[in-house]
Amino acid sequence: MGASILIGILITFLVVILVLYLVQRLPLDARARQIAQIIVIIIGIISLLKYLAVF
Repeated sequence: MGASILIGILITFLVVILVLYLVQRLPLDARARQIAQIIVIIIGIISLLKYLAVF
């Protein structure tokens, strides 16, 4: 049980890092890029909290 939670958290963390990298590569202006990064980080935090059974 503990190992599956740890693997889920690790995969979620890696996906968030990958999406943040891809957002950096998009041809957006700085303000839109910052908004996209904030949205990705918030979704990642919510996903991590689900793994920790907060929600």
